[in-house]
Amino acid sequence: MSHDQRYPHAGVQLNHTAVYASDRYLSAEFIAAILGLKVSAPFGPFLPVDLGNGVTLDYCEKRDEPIQSQHYAFLVPDEQFDAVIARLEAVGVTYYADPGHADPGRVNDLFGGRGAYFDDPDGHNMEVMTRPYARP
Repeated sequence: MSHDQRYPHAGVQLNHTAVYASDRYLSAEFIAAILGLKVSAPFGPFLPVDLGNGVTLDYCEKRDEPIQSQHYAFLVPDEQFDAVIARLEAVGVTYYADPGHADPGRVNDLFGGRGAYFDDPDGHNMEVMTRPYARP
């Protein structure tokens, strides 16, 4: 089976996603600081954080009901991983080797890389990893 047959929509890419937050400024500034990124100017109700691959996290405030925790995974270059961990430690955010947050202060070595999980201010389960998941 050819690549085009397995992935008929290979040209489809994620452009942006809304990330609900109780305080869009706090949450956008938090993830930007941890990942070494910048927060862009507000765009309507959104506060964008541009990632390196053309995808934007559009932080949007949601104050009328609790924030439902989501999972966001970020592929970071191996040479930047230690800096991400150092920034988490500098602001007192605990990171974990596992998505269930049972192994604090440790990183994992999945798929020949390194990874860690941490919560953002609204409890979104964030992940940083240096190697993408190996999928069958």
